[in-house]
Amino acid sequence: MENKNKEVIRKFYEEFFNLHRIETADLYVREDYIQHNPGVEQGRAGLKRAFAEKFKEHPEFRLNIQMMIAEGDMVAVYLKNVGEDGSTRCRVVDIYRLENEMLAEHWDVLQPC
Repeated sequence: MENKNKEVIRKFYEEFFNLHRIETADLYVREDYIQHNPGVEQGRAGLKRAFAEKFKEHPEFRLNIQMMIAEGDMVAVYLKNVGEDGSTRCRVVDIYRLENEMLAEHWDVLQPC
């Protein structure tokens, strides 16, 4: 289960955050997604709206997975947002709870550079 959850996260980051395919959230994120980041609306639709706008404003936006740790239904992901010049713009730790191989709940910690 833990490896499967990590694979779900890996695919989600590649398709949603790096290829900017907003519609892929329908494959990986529950409709009733619980969001603990106060800057993003609740639910899958809120996530899609927030990042559609972000990707429009920042078409170069990418998140590179540095490591993942999984235990049970929880996955922690350490990421770097890297600019086109290769510089690290910020570091992020995202923590997810998954249900039936879909993202159900999210927490994050951001470290600006």
